[in-house]
Amino acid sequence: MHCSSDWSRSAQLMTESTSASASPYNVERVRHPLKVRRLRVQEVFRPSPHLVRVRLSGDDLHDFISASFDDHLKLMLPAHPDAPLVLPEPGTEGPAFPSEGQRPIMRDYTPRWFDQATGLLDLEFALHGTGAAATWAMQAKPGQEVGVGGPRGSFVVPTGFDWHLLVGDETALPAIARRLDELPAGVQAFVIAETADPADRRDLESRAGLTMQWLTEGTDGGLAAAVAAWRRPAGEGYAWAAGEAAEMAATRHVLVDQHGVVKERMRVAAYWKRGASAHHENL
Repeated sequence: MHCSSDWSRSAQLMTESTSASASPYNVERVRHPLKVRRLRVQEVFRPSPHLVRVRLSGDDLHDFISASFDDHLKLMLPAHPDAPLVLPEPGTEGPAFPSEGQRPIMRDYTPRWFDQATGLLDLEFALHGTGAAATWAMQAKPGQEVGVGGPRGSFVVPTGFDWHLLVGDETALPAIARRLDELPAGVQAFVIAETADPADRRDLESRAGLTMQWLTEGTDGGLAAAVAAWRRPAGEGYAWAAGEAAEMAATRHVLVDQHGVVKERMRVAAYWKRGASAHHENL
C-alpha cells in the first residue's frame, strides 16, 4: 500500500530503458493508457490480525495491466458509507469529476495479485491506523462498489539479478510477496520485513533461494539498522525498499554509504509518513 496525489495526467503506452545499451539488468519504465474502472468487492479475507485482503471483480478488468510488483493504482472509495461512488469521467484534458456528487476518497495501493483469465484483482490493506482506507477495509463486504484508476505506469526490474534485497514494513508486504512470487530459481532473495505485531508475520514463499528476517517495530532496532547489518553478497544485485518516510531515508543512506549500491540498482520509496496522510515519495 502507498499514497500519492498525482495521478490524473494522461499516459501513452511507452517503454523507456534506463540505459541505451542492451543488458539483462536494464530497468524499464512502461507507461499505460490511463483508465478508471468501476469494480465490486467479491470476497474479503483476513490473512492475519491486522491485514485485510479484498478481492475485486468487474468487466472493466478485461484490459487491466500491472507489469511490475510495485505498481500502484488509485483506489477510489465513496466519500462516506452512505454516499454513492462518484468516479471521474474522460475529458479533453484528462479525467475530470462531474460537477455533482462528492468526490471519492483516493489512496494508492499495490495490486497484490491479478488473474487475467478470471478477471480478479486482489488488494491488501494494512490496518495500522484509523485512516479512511483502513476503516473501509475493516467493513468491506461483497457487493460494495469501488473505483480503480491506473496503474498509469510500471517500473519493471529484471528478475535475473544474482540477488534481490527486499526491505519494508507492513505497507510494503504486498509488493514484497508479489516480487517473491515472480523471482525464478537460481537467484537469491533477501527479505527484511517489519511488523508491529508478530502475529502479522506470514509464510512467504519463492522459487528463489529465500533468506527471511522478521523484525518487530519498536523492539528490533528498525529496518535501516537491519540493512546495515546485512552482508551484501557477490554478484549483480538490486535493492528495493519501502515504508515510513524517515526510516526509508535512513535505509537509503545505508545502502549507498555502507553497501555501495548505486542509484541505478535500487529503488527506495516512502509509502507513508508519520503524522501525515496520503503521502508518497520516491527517495
